[in-house]
Amino acid sequence: RWRKVATSHLPSARLSNVKGIFSKYFKHFEILQLYFPCGKIIFTFFLFQNKSHGLCFVRIHAPWMVLCREAELLKIKMPTKKMYEIKEEGGILRKLFEIWHKATELLQPNVPQQNHTKMKSLSYPFSREKIYLDKLLHHCMGKRELTMLYLSNNVYDAAYPLHDVRIHNLKFSSLRLLLYREWARYGAFYKFQPIDLIRKYFGEKIGLYFAWLGLYTEFLIPSSVVGIIVFLYGCITMESDIPSTEMCDERNVFTMCPLCDKSCDYWNLSTACATARASHLFDNPATVFFSIFMALWATMFLEHWKRLQMRLSYFWDLTGLEEEEVSLKFSSVWFSNACLDLCVLQEDEKEKLTWRDRMPGYLVNFASILFMITLTFSAVFGVIVYRIITAAALSISKNQSTRSNVRVTVTATAVIINLIVILILDEIYGVVAKWLTEMVPKTEKTFEERLILKAFLLKFVNSYAPIFYVAFFKGRFVGRPGDYVYVFDDYRMEECAPGGCLMELCIQLSIIMLGKQLIQNNLFEIGIPKLKKLFRKLKDKQTEKKESDSNHSKNPQQWDLDYNLEPFTGLTPEYMEMIIQFGFVTLFVASFPLAPVFALLNNVIEVRLDAKKFVTELRRPDTVRAKDIGIWYNILSGIGKFSVIINAFVISVTSDFIPRLVYQYAYSQNGTMHGFINHTLSFFNVSHLKAGTQPENSQFEQEVIFCR
Repeated sequence: RWRKVATSHLPSARLSNVKGIFSKYFKHFEILQLYFPCGKIIFTFFLFQNKSHGLCFVRIHAPWMVLCREAELLKIKMPTKKMYEIKEEGGILRKLFEIWHKATELLQPNVPQQNHTKMKSLSYPFSREKIYLDKLLHHCMGKRELTMLYLSNNVYDAAYPLHDVRIHNLKFSSLRLLLYREWARYGAFYKFQPIDLIRKYFGEKIGLYFAWLGLYTEFLIPSSVVGIIVFLYGCITMESDIPSTEMCDERNVFTMCPLCDKSCDYWNLSTACATARASHLFDNPATVFFSIFMALWATMFLEHWKRLQMRLSYFWDLTGLEEEEVSLKFSSVWFSNACLDLCVLQEDEKEKLTWRDRMPGYLVNFASILFMITLTFSAVFGVIVYRIITAAALSISKNQSTRSNVRVTVTATAVIINLIVILILDEIYGVVAKWLTEMVPKTEKTFEERLILKAFLLKFVNSYAPIFYVAFFKGRFVGRPGDYVYVFDDYRMEECAPGGCLMELCIQLSIIMLGKQLIQNNLFEIGIPKLKKLFRKLKDKQTEKKESDSNHSKNPQQWDLDYNLEPFTGLTPEYMEMIIQFGFVTLFVASFPLAPVFALLNNVIEVRLDAKKFVTELRRPDTVRAKDIGIWYNILSGIGKFSVIINAFVISVTSDFIPRLVYQYAYSQNGTMHGFINHTLSFFNVSHLKAGTQPENSQFEQEVIFCR
């Protein structure tokens, strides 16, 4: 896309002077001018050729008067010169706010724009701010479809606005340098984000993303504190928990039935003492309170975000954005009749598409998504089969240590396999979702929404399918002694640990969550750009000889530096990883109270990673105005409501909270938990075991008549 030249001397310099300036550095450049019918210059094109890369860069400059006239025609709003200070009411809240502001003074970024949020100006049509002029040229030079057509047909290799001066160039002060110092450095991790400065440099859409990410990270602080308290409560009450104490007491003889056929022997329940103790850390009355707290937390977070979003929309003049976009849509008619005819033809073709034209694309989309979901379930089933077969193989091992650690070994390796499969399928599903969305004609807005919905559906199923299996299905189809359920006629379905499946659910959730955050969200964001930079450096070394032989300047210009950066592909990947994390924090928080803590630690790093990526690693994105985060809010709201149902089922089905309450108030003779373990275990006569399934060469210390 053609963009204006961002140098300050060009509007007032004559072309002869400009040519003299550039001739010092470039011998291969041209200056072209485009005139109105009345003879006035409307655009100036500067063409520079980089022989080392074989590229030709086109920089475009529009005179100031042209931009002013077109801004008035487009009715773009501008703020008045008179500013109105928004006064806050006094009283106790005002004093508390002043105390809070003084206490957090060291956390505030040292940027002047942060203090402007208390000032508000009325807006009227036409503004001369750079962000609007950038949008103005987009509408003057033609529609987005035509630009994308040029890029897709390789007429242009890339189109991007220029960054400010280099980060390490201390001679000039710029917004980019200020953002790097106060926002993108890892040393600034403790500071609040300069949202107004981010919006000024990158636009409202990216500004809203970082405002949402900052608010989400701030809200994780209270949930992390409560989660740590809940975990500490489990640690403190571990020794006084009656059911786990009864399981660990060797005087209570609970002879358990074999865990597998033939090779497994009878065993005492007291040998599972460690599992019972660990289960109490996450299966105690405090986790129920924490589930209720997190449900309220999710609602408060969404309501607070709506408040912040409306506040930013008011200060950034986004409240009437829809009306502005409608008027802007028809404002560039003057530019070219040919372009107008082409655009009208394209619009007519879109309107003539019938359901018969769209049906093949819809069918392919439905079939492909169904296939991908089936593929995810197949991967989960494959891991289940691996767990069953591996457990059976390790149970017949001659090594006593191997046989005693079968459950730990199988659980750990299966979760790692699940994590690897999730990471691989996530990358595949992202590409597939984009390909499926491109098959059906649509506008740009609906394209983004459908892409987000498809990618979220596939990645949601991929990330949570193994967790749903452990939470609600594992151990439900085992059968009973003498009538077990078998897979492939030889292998028994896997059972939960004596303390229940909640501990294994915690392990599954923690490893997948931490693995995705560490590998996918952090290492990929750091490692892949570094590898691409290394590849470009190795490629540039091959052209150094050509550069030394040519007359090209050894000092690369800003457009050369920006061309070597990664192109901006949108905010969908950034939102997606945070939405999946939000699901981990809210959906199964009853089984893992420390999830908000790890999410908070990840997000503190994630904010700076994203900031550094936008400032130093990516080409400068186009400035896009948006008054909200779009469909992402609906997804967040849906996850928040869904989390209430999921946590209710986890507490009632997966944990022992409900069975303990029933025993304590309905069956216990003294109203305590004494005798709960004996109450939950039934008796089975070992003589009723099927022939060929009894333990071979049993070394149990006593003759067994009944097992539990």
